[in-house]
Amino acid sequence: MGRRLKGLTPPLIEFIERQKMFFVATAMKEGSVNLSPKGLDSLRVLNPNRVVWLNLTGSGNETAIHLSHNNRITLMFCAFEGDPIILRIYGKAKVYGTENENWNKHIQLFPTIVGSRQLVDVDIEKVQISCGMGVPLMDYQSQRQGLLDWAEKQGDEGLEKYWRKKNVTSIDGFETKKE
Repeated sequence: MGRRLKGLTPPLIEFIERQKMFFVATAMKEGSVNLSPKGLDSLRVLNPNRVVWLNLTGSGNETAIHLSHNNRITLMFCAFEGDPIILRIYGKAKVYGTENENWNKHIQLFPTIVGSRQLVDVDIEKVQISCGMGVPLMDYQSQRQGLLDWAEKQGDEGLEKYWRKKNVTSIDGFETKKE
């Protein structure tokens, strides 16, 4: 049976810190729901009711676009090893670009990752834990390096050009708001 909590407990924080990936879901009032897997060393728990994650350059910028219109967000973590747990975090989020003072306040929590473009600051409203007995057991091999290698090859100028070309509208045609 699932349990609902108002925030993260120490065991749940430890569970999050062990995960190699998590999923982020956002949606505007209309248009497509975005559900994206996230990896690398890109999430930090600030306290039981707040997490921040480092949004890296990708094929789109759906999360930022959606959050600029509707700040609801869900993060999901699945145990692919050990005890069968699914953890969902529901909350409201703000996106901070590299020019925002909150970027400067929190970016030092993360390793330097080329292609870092935004921080997503999530105010946790509720947490749900459910069993993950249907989630397969999988062995972690390694982190993929393709995104990091690609971003390194682009350099700052190439990334800016890519963002202007590929990350200014959502798949539904909504415009990204510059943070």
